[in-house]
Amino acid sequence: MEISEHLEVLDAEGKLLARAADAAGTGAEVATCPGWVVRDLLRHTGAVHRWAGAFVAEEHASPRPLSDPPELDGAALVDWYRQAHADLVATLRAAAPDVRCWAFLPAPSPLAFWARRQANETTIHRVDAESARGGAPSPIGTEFAADGIDELLRGFHARSRSRVRTPEPRVLRVRATDAGADAVWTVRLSQEPPATERGDEGPADCEVSGPAEGLYLALWNRAPFPHVSGDSALSALWSETSGV
Repeated sequence: MEISEHLEVLDAEGKLLARAADAAGTGAEVATCPGWVVRDLLRHTGAVHRWAGAFVAEEHASPRPLSDPPELDGAALVDWYRQAHADLVATLRAAAPDVRCWAFLPAPSPLAFWARRQANETTIHRVDAESARGGAPSPIGTEFAADGIDELLRGFHARSRSRVRTPEPRVLRVRATDAGADAVWTVRLSQEPPATERGDEGPADCEVSGPAEGLYLALWNRAPFPHVSGDSALSALWSETSGV
């Protein structure tokens, strides 16, 4: 996906998140994040937006800690989140394509990284806000969901901090059934961080499959896997240990 497409998703998802949070109320429990209420969700996501935007706007070349969010609640907190989100979108849209700053996953450019990362961050937390509100969740586009699966598997869980490990080598296959023939990933599990490649070469011990949207949410532990074949202990292991 292009940077502009990720920014469109980021813009829309942040507005949906704020709308759901406002409807739910800041004290509502977040069903998809046990132990959190909407207040925690807004403070976290708004702080991440401001943290991400600062890397691009100020061209920081090294990691920086998150700043503490303000001690706001209720409508004031929702408004603060809306402003943090709007500022992030404006910063990324105004940034030079060749802006240089720190990023923590491989990407064609730092701007491409931050646009993609924040689009996925916001989408997942929008799902969380809608779980607190109740009712039908907003849909996630197939292309974006498949792209998000790729970021999660080949980005997040390629890092040393991934806790998805197995004592002996095992193979988990992820197949999005509605996103084209190339929307399949082979995840090699071992005592090292998961190593993921595109394609379905070789046998797999377990395969999780289904529409890209359902797989995306399941891999982020927001929903059960649509379909599991083979050794279901591997899909259970993912659900138990893959939290980011």
